[in-house]
Amino acid sequence: MAHARISMYLPPNINPTQADIAYGCWALPNLHRELQSEDLQTRQKALMALCDLMHDPEYVYEAINIGCLESLTALLKDSDSLVRMKTAEVLYIMATHDVGRTSLLEHDIILALSFLLNDPHSACRENLHQVYKQLAQLPSGAQGIISSGLIPSLVWKLQREEEDIQELILDTLAPCLQEDATEALSSCAVPFLKQKLLSTNKNIRSKAARALIAISIPLEGKNQVRQYDVIPILVDLLKDEEQEVQANAAGALMYATVTTEGKYAALDADALDPLLQLLSSPLTRVRLNATKALTMLAEAPEGRKHLQPQVPAFRILELDDNQTVQRAAQVAIKVIEWKP
Repeated sequence: MAHARISMYLPPNINPTQADIAYGCWALPNLHRELQSEDLQTRQKALMALCDLMHDPEYVYEAINIGCLESLTALLKDSDSLVRMKTAEVLYIMATHDVGRTSLLEHDIILALSFLLNDPHSACRENLHQVYKQLAQLPSGAQGIISSGLIPSLVWKLQREEEDIQELILDTLAPCLQEDATEALSSCAVPFLKQKLLSTNKNIRSKAARALIAISIPLEGKNQVRQYDVIPILVDLLKDEEQEVQANAAGALMYATVTTEGKYAALDADALDPLLQLLSSPLTRVRLNATKALTMLAEAPEGRKHLQPQVPAFRILELDDNQTVQRAAQVAIKVIEWKP
């Protein structure tokens, strides 16, 4: 005869750390109310549930409409580290959606998140920088980070954070520097980025070179790259095993060699031969940036003289599959064959 017995174990597929999600349209309003609870465990469970729901852009839109962002902003200052970490994670997931990024910017979340820059828990800081990275992809987000005065802090943190977070900071800095590099240049960003070019981490080398592309757009950036002897390091990176590092190093040289001083600094560092070798790279960005950098160097008489026997290599690029590379090769040939 069968006996009724109540199991001591939880039912399958039940997560005890996550709040129960109400059915249908009541799901988010209930979670929103639980976010404001005085009970710590209730807040934690609600945040766990939100992390799952925010992967759906429709839930993101609804959460914004019912005022969840205001509650999440307040939780960024919660005394519990898990609450702060999961709050930043919810905001990061929301920022991966267009509607989320736009709304975060409208609610001035950039400054509110800055309270986590010195959080003792690395997971909180990592989620914070994930949000900044997503927001910086929008010009308005990059401008928001700049206008919030965060560039000096990000540059300073670049020297002290763990490598994973350094990568996120570099991803954030690159689009911000494209918008305005003034604060970065006055915060010693160039020598700090120079140090990152020497990293054993290939991602950090590549992203540091990408940030140098952006910081070299204004004249002051070009001058600082030359003054801090970054150009010889960029030339060495043209021989890096990673193609992305090569592409970004060639791109940074392309901007740094716009000035006469930059041209001769690159020529003194023997940049011509490594750049010529990159013309046959399988990666389009490498071929393009190398071609443009060589065009800059061909404007110097010494560079033009060295490159004249190499015109056939540029003729091959005129037949490249990529039209941008074709046009760059045509411009390079005109500069190399120019006669006073």
